[in-house]
Amino acid sequence: MQMFRRMPVTLVRGEGTRVWDDTGKEYLDFVAGIAVDTLGHAHPGLADVISKQARTLIHVSNIFYSEPQVELAKLLVENSALDQVFFVNSGAEANEGAIK
Repeated sequence: MQMFRRMPVTLVRGEGTRVWDDTGKEYLDFVAGIAVDTLGHAHPGLADVISKQARTLIHVSNIFYSEPQVELAKLLVENSALDQVFFVNSGAEANEGAIK
């Protein structure tokens, strides 16, 4: 089921807030990958930490703890007004957790 008209553009690479199509034309990515690329495209530091994590564990379900998750939770609690952290996989899970 098609929910929207696909743009007649084939994107092949990105850098920061810019993307390029297969003809070399440059665009500003105001869509930010439908809000999932808010840190920009091809950021070297982000690519390095993603690569490091991928060589260790690709994914750990929330039914287990992982060291990066525990470290992030501690940082969030220590550097904010939060006293607890609840990690979820989706907006639906976040809403359900907030209601409960």
